[in-house]
Amino acid sequence: MQSVRELIAHKGGKVHSVPSSATVLDAARVMNEARIGAVVVLDSGMMVGILTERDILTRVVAREAEPSGTLAVQVMTKDVLTCAPETRITEARHVMRERRVRHLPVVEDGTLLGMLSIGDLNLVENETLVATIRHMEAYISGDVSL
Repeated sequence: MQSVRELIAHKGGKVHSVPSSATVLDAARVMNEARIGAVVVLDSGMMVGILTERDILTRVVAREAEPSGTLAVQVMTKDVLTCAPETRITEARHVMRERRVRHLPVVEDGTLLGMLSIGDLNLVENETLVATIRHMEAYISGDVSL
């Protein structure tokens, strides 16, 4: 698996979202139910931001704001880093590490196609390493030639 497009095709393109009218409490419930760390915030079907666990901790909990009285749009990250489906997985990993983000929405021509998480990238890397080890073991035991 080399590109983000392949990864999204493999994992599916479901993106959890909340409307711009949602409260932080609403968004947190969606995140808890789906067992995810971020939701996209939509206004009239268009992505206007992303609300992450970190946003909630730093902009709601640490400030002792009321989650049920705070709108997601008030505390979300507005300048969302995104990637294109053609982005190589290694490039996406580099961007996430350098910019210290755990989620990258995948966008093509303004359309949200999926969400890439650091967990997705870790899974791909793990699968690649396991396949490499199996191939090397087979080669060493004489079962396969390079």
